[in-house]
Amino acid sequence: MAKRILNMTPQEMTGLTKDELISAIAGNEGRMLASETIGITVPLLTDVTNAEFAASMGADLILLNMFDVQEPKIMALPKVEKAETVREVKRLTGRLVGINLEPVDDAAASENAQTMWAMSAGRYATVENAVLAQRMGVDMIVLTGNPGNGVSNEAITSSLRAISNEIGDKIVLAAGKMHAAGVIGEGGEHIITREDIRQFAEAGADVILMPAPGTVPGITTEYIRSLVSYAHSLGKLTITAIGTSQEGADTDTVKRIAIECKMTGTDIHHIGDSGYVGMALPENIMAYSIAIRGIRHTYHRMAQSLAR
Repeated sequence: MAKRILNMTPQEMTGLTKDELISAIAGNEGRMLASETIGITVPLLTDVTNAEFAASMGADLILLNMFDVQEPKIMALPKVEKAETVREVKRLTGRLVGINLEPVDDAAASENAQTMWAMSAGRYATVENAVLAQRMGVDMIVLTGNPGNGVSNEAITSSLRAISNEIGDKIVLAAGKMHAAGVIGEGGEHIITREDIRQFAEAGADVILMPAPGTVPGITTEYIRSLVSYAHSLGKLTITAIGTSQEGADTDTVKRIAIECKMTGTDIHHIGDSGYVGMALPENIMAYSIAIRGIRHTYHRMAQSLAR
């Protein structure tokens, strides 16, 4: 059995197999923090990547949003070959790295064509892109949807099944939504249901993603707790996610969400990328970490040398 994430050094964290990672997350007992970042926006610190900044505030896993596996771009990252982009992020941060891929409805995607959310070829949830991601060193692929991109749970299940059949034994696969993602009829409690979880599990998901309590209208702690318990009964891990820009709220709000997520029994806590666009407010990443695991473990993660 692998060590729990809390006790891993950067070198240990960045060299895990799929089975070791799942075991390490489960052993962490709800004290793992994932911070979503965007690489195509100007970094908050200009010449330091948002990934490095988020890692320095206590995140265990950096989830790259809007990351194109065919044409990878992360502003402020040292110049490397395309295939080495993710491994360079891992070298600089000493953290696990995941990416979002989206099974997007093309008609809905066209509505975002002139916005920063506009889709590109390497962001679609295809088998080809998933295989590229796995070869680049990605630890987790999250099948989900950005605002307005028209990602339905049915589309997630279809893409998940195809990707799992190809590389499900090599990489951790997560599936779910943190908001409606532009699909009418999949808001509130319809964002994710027990039936969706069952279908995701049968299609090959290792981790089920769902909204954090208090982040989407109608999503209560009790409702998410019931879904987390159901996912666990199927042998799956869970992520509760802040995907509604509340990563830019005051720290008291973020700490309250963190404790509510803790009460659901979730395995991984996620904080979004739009405090300012690109990453959560840095103080909120640290506040969230302290809320779920205290100062000792937070400072330990922040302070530990990447050479270890």
